[in-house]
Parts: sequence; C-alpha cells; structure tokens
Amino acid sequence: MTDKNELAQIGVVGLAVMGSNLARNFARNGNTVAVYNRSPEKTHALIKAHGEEGNFVPSETIEDFVASLERPRKAIIMVKAGKATDAVIDQLAEAMDEGDIIIDGGNALFTDTIRREKDVAARGKHFVGAGISGGEEGALNGPAIMPGGPKESWETLGPILESIAANVDGTPCVTHIGPDGAGHFVKMVHNGIEYADMQVIGEAYQLLRYGAGMEPAEIAEVFREWNSGDLDSYLIEITAEVLAQKDPETGAPLVDIIVDAAGQKGTGRWTAINGLELGVPITGIAESVFARALSSSTAQRAAAQEGQLPAGTIKELDVDKAEFIEDVRRALYAAKLIAYSQGFDEIKAGSEEFGWDVDPRDLATIWRGGCIIRAKFLDRIRAAYDNNADLPALILDPYFKGELEDLIDPWRRVVVAATQLGLPAPVFASSLSYYDSLRAERLPAALIQGQRDFFGAHTFKRTDKPGTFHIEWSGDRSLTQTD
Repeated sequence: MTDKNELAQIGVVGLAVMGSNLARNFARNGNTVAVYNRSPEKTHALIKAHGEEGNFVPSETIEDFVASLERPRKAIIMVKAGKATDAVIDQLAEAMDEGDIIIDGGNALFTDTIRREKDVAARGKHFVGAGISGGEEGALNGPAIMPGGPKESWETLGPILESIAANVDGTPCVTHIGPDGAGHFVKMVHNGIEYADMQVIGEAYQLLRYGAGMEPAEIAEVFREWNSGDLDSYLIEITAEVLAQKDPETGAPLVDIIVDAAGQKGTGRWTAINGLELGVPITGIAESVFARALSSSTAQRAAAQEGQLPAGTIKELDVDKAEFIEDVRRALYAAKLIAYSQGFDEIKAGSEEFGWDVDPRDLATIWRGGCIIRAKFLDRIRAAYDNNADLPALILDPYFKGELEDLIDPWRRVVVAATQLGLPAPVFASSLSYYDSLRAERLPAALIQGQRDFFGAHTFKRTDKPGTFHIEWSGDRSLTQTD
C-alpha cells in the first residue's frame, strides 16, 4: 500500500536486496516507510512486488524523499560503501533541516564514520553509523543492530529500530553502542569474529573429511548433532545445511563443486589491521583473513601443486574415529572461545583508544539474535561480564576457564593430528599458540628485546630491579641505566 499524503516515520535510500528487505521489515512492523533509489526502476519493483506488506511512500528525487519524512527526519542509507555513501550523505544533508538524522547502515570503515559524523554535525544534522548484521534474511526478519552516533539520536531512533530488530527473551537485539564510529567499529569486529568462526569450522570439516575419511553428508549429521550442545550457533546450523546439499546439476555434494576460493569484502581485513594498530593480538581473526587470501591465490596454489612441493612424511589417522570426532568438536569449541575473547579484547582497546565506553555486556546481549555470530554461549559471555566487567580476558572468567580444562588436551591432539596429516589448520594452531603464550611464565620476547638493544640500543627492563638499561655491545659490554 502507498500513500503519498502520509508522512513516513523512517526512510530507506538504496533498494538493493539489503535495503529493500530492511524497508519491508520496517513496513511489516507498522512503520510508514519512505523509499528512494537512484534508479527509479528499483523503487517501482519494490512497490509492485511488496507494496501490500505495509505503508510505503515512494519518491523519485531526494528532495521528494526528504519531504515525505516526518520531523525529525530519519533516513537510512543502504548503498555501496565509499564515495557512493559520501555522495548520498551530502545530498541528504543539503536537503534536510537542523536536527534531522542520517543513518549509514552499510559496512563502513569506522574512521570514515568518525569523519562523516563531524562533517554532518557541522551542518547542524545528526549522523549515525549503524552496524546491521544478519544478511538478507536478518534485514527482512530481524537483524542485530549496532548504532553509534549522538546519544540524543538514539533517543529518537531507539523505538523504531527496536521494532525491527531480532528479539531474544523479550530483549531487542539493538542498543546504543557509543559516540561517532563506535557502532561501525563494533560491527567490524563482529565480522572479524565471524571470519575466525567460519575458518575454524572449515578446518574442522577438513579434518573430518580428509583425516577421518568422512563424506559431506555424514559430516553434516555430525554438525547437526553438535548444534544441539555447546556449539549451538547459527554458523554451525548452516554448515550442516551446506554440507548436506547436493549439486542440482550433477548430484555430487555441493561443497565439492564450489571452487575453494573464499571471497571477502573488507571488514575482516579492517579488523586485522586495526588489531595491529591497537597492538591487540587477534591471531585467530588475522589467520582467518590470511586463509581467505591464500585460498584466492589460485595461480600460486596451482604452481605449488604442479611443482609438487615436498610434503614430508604424512601419517594416516591412527585413532578411534568416534574419539577423533569428539576431539575435533572440543577443539572447535576452544578455538571459537578464543575468537570471541580476542574480539572482545579488540573492542575494549578500541573503546579506550577512542573514548567510547562500550559495554561488553550490551554486545553479548544483542549478538544473541539476528546476527551471523549468534551462539548459545553468548549468554555465558554476558554472565561473565556481569560478574566482572573488567575481565582481563574473557577466557579468564571462571566458567570459561573451567571449560578450557576439558578442552585443552583434545585441542592439542587435533593440532598435532592436523600437522601429521599435512592438513592446514591455521586458526586451530594459532589460537592454541595464543592460549599457550598467555599462560607461559616466560616468553622468548626477552631474547628479542636483547636483540633490539644490540642492533638499535632500544634498551630493556630488568626482572630484578626497576629502571631502563642498555648494554654497551660494541664496547666493553658494561651495563648502563638510561633512566
């Protein structure tokens, strides 16, 4: 249904699949929705196909679109990140009045959001960077939403965003994350965790397929069983579906027909880069990004296979199959916990760096529904931060520490097995190394710092007394205190 005379509570600019589904979600939940696309054909197509789902007000110009919104005007941009987003922001800011709200619902780099918020605020309007997770289905049926921006914008936007968000135990999966770029930063790290989660699930599949000799349909049943326990999550659920799917043309397992080159759109890479900039070891996330990049290095991989790189001695799996499956399950649980723990570490560091005051309990709450990384143990993560909001690391929570006591030995066995089988397991292995680094009494960093002092006079601290010191390496090797 459309009514050009009725003012809309919310508007959506950009009517590709995500934007269209989001507009439909708003309309289905009792909101009158203004819709606009640079190509009017998409606007007409939306109204023709879904106009009966609710109240839509279509427009063919930005000026008409803005005029169709009630004040304070609220418009969500769902266009390609980058220059296209900047262009639409500029158009809306030009046409809107003071106090109106522009929301970017795409996957924008948080530093761009910080810049845009300042620019729009200088023009008297509000700008909100809102991370929206859940893909096409979530946009239509209830996503998890992570809005940043001014607190007063949230007071206006909150009710309408709550009306379309996923809902778990009566709690909408949306809350105000923090100022300027906080929402897009948290969405970025959410996606980084997603990368690690997907990669380590892939590694588990690889071990069962080529280590235990199982077929995809059999592995699908294993994942279905796992989804009823500690690993209960959206990604485990859809993994079972993908593995069970047959190719409609050949009848072969679909996973065998899909080219083994994983794509990426940038958020995982941004997460890894920002982890480096903040000095936060997000090893599992970084390795998952590298794994995707390596998978897409098809020419290099082909050359390596044609050149027959030596494999060394490859051992066959020499354990009970059922026991190995259980080991992989436990190792997968452990590596997933590390991915979430590292992600929360990065969010904490980013919040401190930019003064956002992000509450990890809020994230554990809103990620329970709608989003791609929704998982049963997010309730436990929320409880962990309820018990201690200043946890040095999520895995130091008593509950998760107790879980890891049961997971660590299977985890080690799986990493050893992967190595002996010649199967790559970068997230399993790097996550275990991270874990062992945390618990190690001494790290080789002492030697590294000695090397740095030798070639660059970078100095070092001592274990037995305070101060900063240097050895006169090119002289008499005497010790000098530099402060």
